[in-house]
Amino acid sequence: MSIAQTILEQLGGRRFIVMTGAKNLLAHEDALSMRLPGNMCRQRINYLKIVLDPSDTYTMEFGRVWGSKYKVIETVEGVYCDMLCDIFTSKTGMETSLGTMGR
Repeated sequence: MSIAQTILEQLGGRRFIVMTGAKNLLAHEDALSMRLPGNMCRQRINYLKIVLDPSDTYTMEFGRVWGSKYKVIETVEGVYCDMLCDIFTSKTGMETSLGTMGR
């Protein structure tokens, strides 16, 4: 299984995609990136890249793409796999599965 597939599974797989509206998922050598619906996210975040670090933790880069421009809004380092969904929700305001709604 590729690193990108593993990251997607840790986020919730197909449920994550359906709940968040993520699209244009792109597998990198050591990462997964995707576009998000910016009108539904806090701080108008519409791009996410999750990179596997040598320490076996992740770095999550939340950004904004418009036209040919890109701005990093926030970077979170040292993220363990069981923290991915909670950090995603705290930065975007979007739930990752029905089971987490209403917490």
